[in-house]
Amino acid sequence: MFIEIIKTIILGIIEGFTEFLPISSTGHLYLADEFVKLNESAAFIHMFMVVIQFGAILAVILIYFHKLNPFSPRKSSHEKKLTWNIWFKVLVAIIPSVVIGFPLNDWMDAHLTSWQVIAATLLIYGILFIIVENYFKNKRPQVTDLDNLSYKTALEIGLFQVLSLVPGTSRSGATILGGISIGTSRFVATEFSFFLAIPTMFGASLLKILKYFKNGNTFTSSQAIILLIGTFVSFVVAYVSIKFLLNYIKHNDFKAFGWYRIILAVIVILYFGFFKAFV
Repeated sequence: MFIEIIKTIILGIIEGFTEFLPISSTGHLYLADEFVKLNESAAFIHMFMVVIQFGAILAVILIYFHKLNPFSPRKSSHEKKLTWNIWFKVLVAIIPSVVIGFPLNDWMDAHLTSWQVIAATLLIYGILFIIVENYFKNKRPQVTDLDNLSYKTALEIGLFQVLSLVPGTSRSGATILGGISIGTSRFVATEFSFFLAIPTMFGASLLKILKYFKNGNTFTSSQAIILLIGTFVSFVVAYVSIKFLLNYIKHNDFKAFGWYRIILAVIVILYFGFFKAFV
């Protein structure tokens, strides 16, 4: 059990650190599963990898609790109205994921979860981040304040989020890249990506648990402990990761993450395509 807890902590750290950085938590967890494999059923591991995202959601809620709380007594009526507008824009943005994403989720998991797909998406989006950042380097963004984000732009960002169904894409990567591409500032794209994660990831986590039980699975006491520890570690690390990213983008662009994705893609190709193939 002790070894399983250590593995759980490692996986929780990876999830929490990579969930909101545009570098693909799925890609990292897929690679980590080669070396830090839990001694559990495939069904539990698959569910675990998704549900520990709930810890990352809680980190967003804690950091932005005041900003996202429309009932705060410290807010004026105007501020409460702006808060409700943020939530309405988030609801509009998740429509594509509900209509397109959820019906395709199982098919994507079954047919596209492979090292080839993950390597390709890591590489493609890494290159896109560099291209987009270079293109918009000297251009002034049209939307520099979240309150000025239109419902149309919110929906467009939501469409970009659907791309993250393909493993290795990165939900935050797709939405941030999409936001920048259609005229938002890095900060607005990043914050809206965080807010959009709340209903999206909560829905994904809930769906995975319901399907897990629907298929006749149950939790043992040790599995429940593993799930709680993974979620808690994910929460703590995601909190630090979000703070880091918010501070980072005040003075830097996303090209470093693009290069990181490219390097990771090369590592995945070398390991799965060459090293593992001949060992």
